[in-house]
Amino acid sequence: MEIRWSGSTPGTYDTAVEKKAVALLSGGLDSALACELTLRLGFQVVGLNLATGFCVGQGRCDTVLALAARLGIPLRLRDVGAEFLEVVRSPKFGYGSGMNPCLDCRILMARTAGKVMEEEGASFVVTGEVLGQRPMSQHRKALDLVAAESGLGERLVRPLSGRLLGPTYPERMGFVRREDWLDIQGRSRRRQLALAREWGLTEFVQPSGGCCLLLTKTYAVRLRDAFRHRGTEALTAEDFALLRYGRHFRLSPRVKVIVGRDEGENAVLAGFSRGRWALAFPAVPGPVALVEGDPSPEELELAAALAARYSDARAEDQVLVRATWDGEARELSVVPLAPDDPRIGRWNLGE
Repeated sequence: MEIRWSGSTPGTYDTAVEKKAVALLSGGLDSALACELTLRLGFQVVGLNLATGFCVGQGRCDTVLALAARLGIPLRLRDVGAEFLEVVRSPKFGYGSGMNPCLDCRILMARTAGKVMEEEGASFVVTGEVLGQRPMSQHRKALDLVAAESGLGERLVRPLSGRLLGPTYPERMGFVRREDWLDIQGRSRRRQLALAREWGLTEFVQPSGGCCLLLTKTYAVRLRDAFRHRGTEALTAEDFALLRYGRHFRLSPRVKVIVGRDEGENAVLAGFSRGRWALAFPAVPGPVALVEGDPSPEELELAAALAARYSDARAEDQVLVRATWDGEARELSVVPLAPDDPRIGRWNLGE
């Protein structure tokens, strides 16, 4: 069934509307409750999980699958990573406390859900947003802005705070009464947790104050540094991913060093070696380290001495470091930097 719609202007819909919704499911408590409430009000629901590539929650994908199975609803998974990278590079409504473009992110998710709504023959989109829960993206003006900018208008429904917000499409169509929505607001999750117990919902990630990598201090510092020294458009998806791993040190405007912290990160960094100098320790146990940029011979030696500081070499000994670049190899003999070298702290990004 094709649905043609034009946002929030009454009287402009041309369809025989079904009582069907698309519910954005993040794996968290609020989205689980919003979906459950929509089902309890007699609507068909299709779940939608959007992957941005910046989620740091543990087991969220498995949780979403388990939640959809528990609710008995179909679940659609969609990767919006490429679109989200463009949002991170240049958000229309700016960043939050870190490098998190929360408003632009929610607009992208709502707009994407609107497309799935049309594909599924649904008539509105449900989210777990709660009025006043997050200072940047869930105050009243922000919620109204997301509805307008996404093009959904009154078809964007927040059931957990519905009584406190403007009229919605399901109300206007007579599918629900206004009092069928809830009136939850603020940052406390007590009411939500009580509802989860009452409804027997256990398939959700426990509230923990956010799951977005862009909100973390370390990642935000590294991303700002990368934008400053390389430009927002130069970063590839691989570059965004590499910012997650290792210790990062900015030696100069043109040189950065990334040092693995354990065997797992060493293996990951080895996979990012193309187009970068890769440093290894053939004679003693040591980390994998990468050197980005265009280092001079002196800077490459300094990077090797920095990486050697995290090897098993004794501080006063010369240590052999093998540096390779796409098949080219050099052998460097360096003395590891002292652990208390003040430059290390100045170079360190985010830790």
